Amino acid sequence: MSESEMKAMPNGTQFLGMPWLDFSKIAAPGVVSELTEQGFARAREGCEKIKAASEEMTEVLRESYSSNARGATDYGLKLFEISNANAASTLDFFVRLFGSKSATDVLSVSAAQARKAFNTASDQNRELWVLAQKLTTETGEPIRKHFTKVLQQTG
Repeated sequence: MSESEMKAMPNGTQFLGMPWLDFSKIAAPGVVSELTEQGFARAREGCEKIKAASEEMTEVLRESYSSNARGATDYGLKLFEISNANAASTLDFFVRLFGSKSATDVLSVSAAQARKAFNTASDQNRELWVLAQKLTTETGEPIRKHFTKVLQQTG
């Protein structure tokens, strides 16, 4: 390799038989510095946006969790209430059944209990369905609002 070729290369090496280009003589040092600063500024701005979005999402999840806990507690308490009512109804049925004097009384008490149990179960299922819908809505609403807000900001 000649001495002139060595001067053209910054470190005197070649790649595939061609000298490396020395870009330090092509780009002005101020331009490189300015581009670097702009890149860091954009990265810093992006990190700040991510941090703000993360804090916002944490708050949304906290709100959602709190709502979910209240709803789950209400649902669980309703289940206990229903179980208690069903146990009391069953005990009442057995007391009336054992007090029956004839087969006709047994059939009458059993038919009345079956109708009562069906109507009660329908009402209880309706109450549980309403609580489940409320739980779903209250849990999902903060998350839905947040995503809607984010989509409107980016759109």
